[in-house]
Amino acid sequence: MPASVALTLIGKPGCHLCDDARGVVTGVVAELVDRVEVTIEEKSILDDEALFERYSEEIPVVLIDGLVHNIWRIDPDRLRAALL
Repeated sequence: MPASVALTLIGKPGCHLCDDARGVVTGVVAELVDRVEVTIEEKSILDDEALFERYSEEIPVVLIDGLVHNIWRIDPDRLRAALL
């Protein structure tokens, strides 16, 4: 049975870096589908005041199991290694 990982993508609508990050995340997760079970949750800083205060200048943010993995540009190799 593959390991299970929770990935959270924090961004906002209309953010081109967030769209890029989403593409990297979905691509890497699709590559690893047989090796690790990844639950992806997206959150918008516009819907959560605490997230807005914490991350408004850093989006997109990727959290893995609740810990900050990366901000701004998401490197697919680094994400792949972290998920494995």
